[in-house]
Amino acid sequence: MKKTPDYTTIYQDNEIVVLNKRSGLLIAADRYDPDAPRLDLEAEEEFGKLYAVHRIDKDTSGIIIYARNAAVHKDLSMQFQERTVEKTYHCLVHGHPLWTDLTVNLPLLPDGDARHRTVVNKRQGKPSETAFRLIGSCGPFSWIEAKPKTGRTHQIRVHLAENGFCIVCDPLYSGNQKPIRLSEIKRNWRGDEFEEQPLLSRLGLHAYKISFTHPITKERLTFTAPYQKDMDALRKQLGKIYGVDPLSE
Repeated sequence: MKKTPDYTTIYQDNEIVVLNKRSGLLIAADRYDPDAPRLDLEAEEEFGKLYAVHRIDKDTSGIIIYARNAAVHKDLSMQFQERTVEKTYHCLVHGHPLWTDLTVNLPLLPDGDARHRTVVNKRQGKPSETAFRLIGSCGPFSWIEAKPKTGRTHQIRVHLAENGFCIVCDPLYSGNQKPIRLSEIKRNWRGDEFEEQPLLSRLGLHAYKISFTHPITKERLTFTAPYQKDMDALRKQLGKIYGVDPLSE
């Protein structure tokens, strides 16, 4: 089986690099797992020294920005701090929301339990806000767009879970971690159940789009990251069966 590349390059210039990473890669050093594969170390072999200005979860795929020098790192970090960066995620959840739009404001405390999960904590948690929009339902699942206004660890996953929805194949916040197989969603499936490979067996969350101001040119830039191969295969199959495509808008 052909190995999924760790990243593809969306954009690069002398100041910034924008990459689309696979699920399973840290974007910078992590104190809990110092030996885990890291995107920054691998990408530095191609681009030279990189500075992380924001984070996405290891299990999340999608778009990530790196600065290529300290001055640009400071500028981009300030944009994230001042919340002028717009981030859009797509995810697939179990169930069907009764809402079309939902804004969640719940204070979050990272590393709040024995499993190092983020928890809602109204006394010690930091203010956290996510705007959700239902894209469409397909069989037992629904596609949801998430726009986090803050950048807390596992924010989207926790805010969804607190409202009764878990992202598919989530090893931390979902009660249903089993992979998604075509045989379970397609009627009259005629494949070999012993040979079947899952359509998706990792967290169904993808950092899809980001908008920010270029630190040097001051131009407002927007980039999108194509779905990874596994998530795109699932998207196509669900689209064929249920007629709902999160990328059709």
